[in-house]
Amino acid sequence: MSATPTHVVLVTGAATGIGNLTARTLADAGHTVYASMRDPHGRNADRSKALVEHAAAGPGALHVIELDVLSQESSQWAADAITEAEGRLDAVVHNAGRLVVGVTEAFSAQEVLDVLDTNAVGALRVNRAVLPHFRARGAGLLLYVGSVTSRINSPFQGPYVAAKAALDALAQATAFETVRYGIDTSIVMPGAFTDGTDHFAAAAGPADREREAAYDRLAGLPEQLAARLDTLVPAGTAVDPGTVADEVARILALPAGTRPFRSVVDFQHHGAEQINEVAERMQADLMNRMGIGDLHR
Repeated sequence: MSATPTHVVLVTGAATGIGNLTARTLADAGHTVYASMRDPHGRNADRSKALVEHAAAGPGALHVIELDVLSQESSQWAADAITEAEGRLDAVVHNAGRLVVGVTEAFSAQEVLDVLDTNAVGALRVNRAVLPHFRARGAGLLLYVGSVTSRINSPFQGPYVAAKAALDALAQATAFETVRYGIDTSIVMPGAFTDGTDHFAAAAGPADREREAAYDRLAGLPEQLAARLDTLVPAGTAVDPGTVADEVARILALPAGTRPFRSVVDFQHHGAEQINEVAERMQADLMNRMGIGDLHR
């Protein structure tokens, strides 16, 4: 029996949260992982060191690389550095992002643009850096850490939900354009993980607190979001964010061309699976009627 092939993988936003867990899980599975983050030798130095130490005795390799998804120059430098060092890049896990919680009107236009830039446009910058390598090889995997909120809107997360919906749309559009080059796309759609990462603990609120306070009929509800999401989880269920990292590892290990386009990891049971089923069927029908059904895998 042949061994499972290993891959060279870039993980964005790996300083904390699901990105950090994913980098560790993939290295433990024997892959060569480039865990990217901003300022790995400065404010993220301890996190960088912890990642490297984690993988030191494992079967894979884990390197920390500087990458700011807000910069095309930084994205390009990281992609080129990896391909020069390894001779190839097999997969990118688009994970970089941040959560905001609050009344939508209270976020300024610039605050919303900043969330969209990090959570959606950042993936486009990284794709512009890595896709020439993938097309030249006729292989590669773009794996996006999306969200069930791109299907079922969650309250008091307006800019975040908008950004995840934009990421999902960009991922779908890019998949149409890259499938003929042998490039796979998978979108992992997590539900809410209120514990186990700093995702909710570090969530920013809107700057315009006076505008938010004007919503007196909603007083306290944004602050209760995590607790209300927790009530949706069946009793006795362990909501472990490591399950998302495990799903990323499972998808990466599958043979090219057999990976699922969407995969849901959701302990609150939002219902994204049912919407995905209908949406994928209608999308395939549209593409077939246009005569380009092969662009929709």
